[in-house]
Amino acid sequence: MWQTLDDFYWTYQSLIHGIGVNGILALSIYVVLAVGQLSLGQAAFMGVGAYTGALLTVKFGTPFAVSMAAAAAVPALIALVVGGPTLRLTGVYLAIATIGLGEITRIVFLNWDYAGGALGLSGIPEKGGVLAIYGTLAVVLIALILVARSRIGRAMEAMREDEAAAGVMGVNLPRYRMTALVVSSGLAGIAGCLSAHVSSFIGPNEYGFETAVTILSYALLGGIGSPVAPVLGAAILTLLPEVLRPLADFRLMVNGLIIVVAVLFMPRGILPWRIARTG
Repeated sequence: MWQTLDDFYWTYQSLIHGIGVNGILALSIYVVLAVGQLSLGQAAFMGVGAYTGALLTVKFGTPFAVSMAAAAAVPALIALVVGGPTLRLTGVYLAIATIGLGEITRIVFLNWDYAGGALGLSGIPEKGGVLAIYGTLAVVLIALILVARSRIGRAMEAMREDEAAAGVMGVNLPRYRMTALVVSSGLAGIAGCLSAHVSSFIGPNEYGFETAVTILSYALLGGIGSPVAPVLGAAILTLLPEVLRPLADFRLMVNGLIIVVAVLFMPRGILPWRIARTG
């Protein structure tokens, strides 16, 4: 039995890792969507976290825990800096601004010789295994479920449904927006670090517009009624290329089609139920 499980893991380890990492990315986009903000900067923050963690490990030999902490802190700090001007925007304007941030980040990585430039960074030690990925996913998921059940979750839902009304009721809109962006960027950075340490290689083109759209599609497919929903969406879309291998070259098109179908026919996703509040 153990031999069979071991063979299964080694055969599908990249897929198993991908489901966990994408689940964390789905939670990162969930956080900003939960307060009614459409940010497409998760791919950029993922790249910052991946390069931060990988460079610390490869160049300085830091412990993996330290690399993980830095991979969360650096994107969060960037989000704190850029959040002021960008969060004054809403809707499609915020989405365009964060897409621009992603392209700037990609170009920086593309021309940063110390980090490998266009050739990417290789030789990253494999330290982020199944335990680290799914342990992180479980902790983050439980934490967000507890938040969703609290008064904070009720305020977030009020912002998502009607931001003006939430402001009138006393919800501190700028603080919630900024906190959501910072937490979201930190989660994306952690996902990037974990991904880098299981793939052993990262490149600047891995964190462009296609990745941003893919991350958004996780939440749109699963829904944002609860933190569980986008994780389910991420699992489905990660498994989809394995099921539909002939369409692998059209992954972005398939994800775009999923977004259109979800918006038109499943506006609350495939898992629309909401978590009961406790206070």
